[in-house]
Amino acid sequence: MAITDDLRKTFSDPKPLYFAAGTADLAVEQAKKVPGLIEQIRAEAPGRIDAVRNSDPKAVQEKVAGQAKEAQATVQARVTEVIGSLDTDLRKLGETAQDLALRGVGVAAEYAVKARETYEKVAERGEQSVRAWRGDAADEITEIAVAVEPEPAAKAEPAAEAKPAAEAKAKPAAKKPAPRKPAAKKATPPSAE
Repeated sequence: MAITDDLRKTFSDPKPLYFAAGTADLAVEQAKKVPGLIEQIRAEAPGRIDAVRNSDPKAVQEKVAGQAKEAQATVQARVTEVIGSLDTDLRKLGETAQDLALRGVGVAAEYAVKARETYEKVAERGEQSVRAWRGDAADEITEIAVAVEPEPAAKAEPAAEAKPAAEAKAKPAAKKPAPRKPAAKKATPPSAE
């Protein structure tokens, strides 16, 4: 039964769908930037191609060889430094390994929290996008405006008491629109096992 309940809970949660909608919204936003980048590359391409054509192959080869020798010397110096600083004490090495493992767990937990926060933000953006696509955002704003602004009839209550009872019955009070209720979920009967 617990598995069935977990599956129901998983499939009834709209957050992954909102996450997908938010991701699609972000992708569309980034795709809108592509034409500008293409124009920039198109404008810069002739100058870069001319620079490559006009460069001396021997000079480029010498430059690359010099950088390779420099990188090799740097790596060799680092390796020598690391080997020279290794401590042969096994206890200290074990403590270092344990410390690194604990740090790794802490970093993993931190990344998990950041990933969850990002997931929540993208899902929230997706929910807002879906509402905008469906037109629900305008409905919410209307509901908030009705809730925030007092009714004009509420301000004129002292004058309403002075009117005769028959006249008060003739004009029904303005009704507030009912707040939107979420759609009722169908309850599925528990499966017999």
